[in-house]
Amino acid sequence: MFYQQPVYLPRPVYSITINRSLHKLTLYRGNIVFKNYPVAVGKASTPTPEGTFRIVNRAINPGGPFGARWLGLNAPNGDYGIHGTNNPASIGKDVSNGCIRMFNDQVIELSNLVSIGTVVKIL
Repeated sequence: MFYQQPVYLPRPVYSITINRSLHKLTLYRGNIVFKNYPVAVGKASTPTPEGTFRIVNRAINPGGPFGARWLGLNAPNGDYGIHGTNNPASIGKDVSNGCIRMFNDQVIELSNLVSIGTVVKIL
């Protein structure tokens, strides 16, 4: 009798790039663009920080203005994250206190794909 060991494939490695001027979040699977999402970013007085960060915490239905999901970043000098919104009309604008806002259905989709440790580059 032939016995075949089960094959366990590694989880895909995702990364995120956020272009503040284009109001666009790009999700990469490996080095290939997997999905693009429109986002809102920080206003002039409270800009979204630039740099390379990682997702360090997450929450489902965090409440308040944070919509359906919270993906916290290890950015310095503040509590920044990618999150949903209770104000979908803000997407595509410079209106937040530095966080990256997404439509709730899209942040749920993103949250289901990425994990703690995912690299987030903000340009």
